[in-house]
Amino acid sequence: MSTAPHTGTRRTTGTSAAVGFLIVMEFGSGLLQGWYPPLLTSIGQEHGTSAAALNWVNAIFLLASVACVPIIAKLGDMYGHRRMLVASAAAVAVGSFVVAFAPSFAVLLAGRALQAPLIAFLPLEFAIVRHRAPDRAGRNIGHLIGALTGGVIVGGFVAGWFMTRIDNLTVVLLVPGIMLALCVPVAHFLVRETTVRSAGRIDWAGAALLSAGLLMALGGVSNGNAIGWGSPLIVVLVAGGAATLAAFAVVENRTINPLIDFRVLTKGRLVLPMLIAALLGAQSFGSQAPISLFSRADPNAYGYGLGVSATIAGLLLSITATGAFIASTISDRIAGALTPRYAVAFGALVSAAAYVAMIVSHDGVLAFSIWLFLLGFGVGTLTGVVPAIIVSRAPEDSVGIASGIYNSSRTGAGSIAGAMFALLMSSLVTSVTVGEKTSSISSFTSYATVWAICAALCIVIAVLSPFLDSRRPRAASETPAPPAGETEPAPA
Repeated sequence: MSTAPHTGTRRTTGTSAAVGFLIVMEFGSGLLQGWYPPLLTSIGQEHGTSAAALNWVNAIFLLASVACVPIIAKLGDMYGHRRMLVASAAAVAVGSFVVAFAPSFAVLLAGRALQAPLIAFLPLEFAIVRHRAPDRAGRNIGHLIGALTGGVIVGGFVAGWFMTRIDNLTVVLLVPGIMLALCVPVAHFLVRETTVRSAGRIDWAGAALLSAGLLMALGGVSNGNAIGWGSPLIVVLVAGGAATLAAFAVVENRTINPLIDFRVLTKGRLVLPMLIAALLGAQSFGSQAPISLFSRADPNAYGYGLGVSATIAGLLLSITATGAFIASTISDRIAGALTPRYAVAFGALVSAAAYVAMIVSHDGVLAFSIWLFLLGFGVGTLTGVVPAIIVSRAPEDSVGIASGIYNSSRTGAGSIAGAMFALLMSSLVTSVTVGEKTSSISSFTSYATVWAICAALCIVIAVLSPFLDSRRPRAASETPAPPAGETEPAPA
């Protein structure tokens, strides 16, 4: 049953306080997301891992989030968004400590998978701010995205600086774990719970099929070059993954409470925004590892790269996050000036231009910094405007799950892009000799191809954006009831 919201000054004050505490949570989330990219080269050296394989540090995190975020978002709709925010923060803290003390690269990847509930922070927070102040949801979402990108700025720079000063990977990796552990009491004691609840059950079968299908398919594709495309193992993984994903689609169409509720997408006219979110995730998440690795590559040894230290690499990534911070903070104003649909086109075209510039002019740190800032500004505009469109269109009792689908679209596409880019970078290689040792490394062509693909994805977003309509969202009471004989069961 829904509880009527408070009105007047008390509501305004309470809403401001709630958003303030959630900003702390998002800052911690951004800190963790910005912490790992400047450390990728150090992680590779510590665990003897190739540049191509390091794409999985981000890809496995995104892949795990595809399955867990919709479940967490649905649990938030059913039992309380604050409650699930606390549980998610605790899980991320545990995963962060596993990453810090990982004895091998495989264990480190397992820790990254445990951190996947981090991506659920935003959909849970979106539901909280929508519940507290629907009329200011767009602005508050911009503030949360700004806090997220602000945390990324600090995380990227400080992680690189710590690595240069301390030179102890375990100690440096402990910092985000401590920060996320502190977020648990913040969420529990300082954020008020929402009162709108939806009935339903959790689609555990759908989650298992989706995660297994993606893991098999992407694992087979990304290892095809190393093991051999004719290998029975690769054939079984790819074919089995495709069959499992097909089974997932069948199960979802027959389930009253599916993991991916396509009825919510239809009721809120969310199909096109979700497609744009997927394209956004593919280019923004997929390009993170290649950009970080390129900045650390020694041009004297490899023939490309910027050859900067971990501190400068973190600073460069913070420049990208700074652009995203500025754009996401003012995204509400950009959307107001251009209309949301053309704000999306603007952000996409700025990002595409930045990727093209990185291909054409990549030899100087200053020029590369400018391109990274433009990239961040374009992505920040998109990450501020697109979720606001989705939240405004979603039925009130399904904001959490709609936001969860948004994040799953982004992160799922990002994990696929990460795996595809790992395959690409392991395919386009060159030989280099350092001292007396000759080894194969990813060529500059592989980096340029990644950036070209990302630019093309941005252009597709710009082409699709004019088709975003501006009709009013449908309220929860206007949503059609389930067909006769399909009454939703009580919560499990």
